[in-house]
Amino acid sequence: MSVFSGMNISSSALTAQRLRMDTVSANIANADSTRARINEDGEFEPYRRKIVNFQSDSPSFRDQFSKIKGDENKTVNGVKVASITEDDAPFVTVYNPNHPDADEAGYVQMPNVDPLQEMVDLMSATRSYEANVTAFNATKGMLMKALEIGK
Repeated sequence: MSVFSGMNISSSALTAQRLRMDTVSANIANADSTRARINEDGEFEPYRRKIVNFQSDSPSFRDQFSKIKGDENKTVNGVKVASITEDDAPFVTVYNPNHPDADEAGYVQMPNVDPLQEMVDLMSATRSYEANVTAFNATKGMLMKALEIGK
């Protein structure tokens, strides 16, 4: 394990959480987009909420334990973004007969984005980001103190 492993882990988490915050902000920005794309029928479809999925950058506990024991000469890598998926929740139907995308009955399909849920996700991502910045700075501080030992 390298002396920079802690920094590498924190930096991978910072990158992943930044992407999560970007995705949440895109969801909030498109909360009223009724014409995000064209579906198979050639009709406009509202925006679908995006979800970021994380996974460990190392496959299993056994691999991690082997790396720490020194059986393998690899570093611990942290977290990575596995995928960005679309939420399959149904669209919200709102009665607004004056809307240009309203059907014959006056209903409009709105995106499946809940601003409250998005704000909670944004707060969670922000707190995770801050925690990783703190961990990164703590690791940096320990390395700086270790360098001062030689003085």
